[in-house]
Parts: sequence; C-alpha cells; structure tokens
Amino acid sequence: MTNNKLLRILEPEVMDSWEETVEYDAMDFVEVNTAFAQTASELCRLDTAKVLDAGTGTARIPIILSQMHPHWQIWGIDLAENMLKLGFQNVKDAGLQDRISLEIVDAKRLPYPDDYFELVISNSLVHHLPNPLPFLQELKRVLQPKGAICIRDLIRPSDAATIDRLVEGIGMEYSDRQKDLFRDSLHAAFTIDEVEQLVTQAKIPGVRIYQSSDRHWTVERSWRQ
Repeated sequence: MTNNKLLRILEPEVMDSWEETVEYDAMDFVEVNTAFAQTASELCRLDTAKVLDAGTGTARIPIILSQMHPHWQIWGIDLAENMLKLGFQNVKDAGLQDRISLEIVDAKRLPYPDDYFELVISNSLVHHLPNPLPFLQELKRVLQPKGAICIRDLIRPSDAATIDRLVEGIGMEYSDRQKDLFRDSLHAAFTIDEVEQLVTQAKIPGVRIYQSSDRHWTVERSWRQ
C-alpha cells in the first residue's frame, strides 16, 4: 500500500455551467481521447457492438469510436445537460446521429437491462463521484458476462508539489480557468490502491488495474470469447 498524504477533496458531481462546458470542450484532449478510444477498440474486437460511455461529456470519445467502428451503436450518458447539449451539436456536426445516442442518465442508476452491452467505457467520470461503488456495480450489471471494460481517470498525487508540477506542465495554451479545473480534478481523484479496493468491492472479475501515464490509472478487461 502506498502512503498517500494528500486527502481527497470532492469536486461537484455535475459540472454544468455553460462557461465550464465551453472551457472543458475547448481543452485539447484529442491526443488522450484518441489513445483512450484505441485502447477500448483493442479490448473489444467486434464488428458490431452495443457500447455504453458513462460520463460522456461533450461526446468526443463516442465520435472517435464511431468513426473507427461504423457498425457500433454507442450510448453516451451524463447528468450535465449543458455538456450533452454541446455533445448533441458535436455528434450532429460529425454526421453520426444514427450511431450515437446521448441521454441524461445517472451512471449510478442505469435504466438499461442486465447483460446488455458488449463494452462499457468511462473516461474521467470516477473522480466526480463521491462514492464510485454504485457506478461500478451498475457497470457490472449491464455488461455482458464476457464483455469488455475500459475505465480511465486521474490519479491523486501523494503531495501538493506533484500537483503543482502536473498543472504547470500542461502547457501555456491552457487558460488559468482550465488549469484550475485540472487542479481540482487531481485533488478529487483516487489512488490506484483505492481503485483496486473499489473494483474488489464491486466484484468485477478478470480486470487489469494499472498506472497508464504519469497522471492516469486504467481499469481494463478484454472481450472474453
């Protein structure tokens, strides 16, 4: 077990002012979103699939995935109405309304039937949840028993100096407001030890949990034949 001296500071579960939404969507996440989509694709090598993206935000990842997999049907869910409003526009601009459905849904109380999806993905949702366990339990319920999983989020550093270094390292092109959002997210994030405990409590079998960058953890599972 690592000794993390930095206590978790919660962020609002729903980031939904129009200002925050526009600031978020303007941040250059193309590289990390594409890398995430590529990882998800490698975990689920199916020609057709039903995919759930929990915490879809402005739907950037579903758009990339849909362009990679024209026969996948993707449901993107979020509680933030303004995020989805901008997401609808992004999906429309990409011409993908027939493949991507966006819905206001609480990831902790999913309306979908058991064993429904071949793949469940989530990028940067978990740190917004005061307690992610209900989400992980719901993920397990709606995912097919042999289904694939790709969850990624920030790691909470062990000290304030590391947070300062990460925030200052994201580049001069980011506004002070965008840097503040990133700092808040790092404070709200979980350690890998905490993520391992949550996955164990949710009783999700066959997953790999690892640090995937200097600031991210990933929980993944391949489609099982």
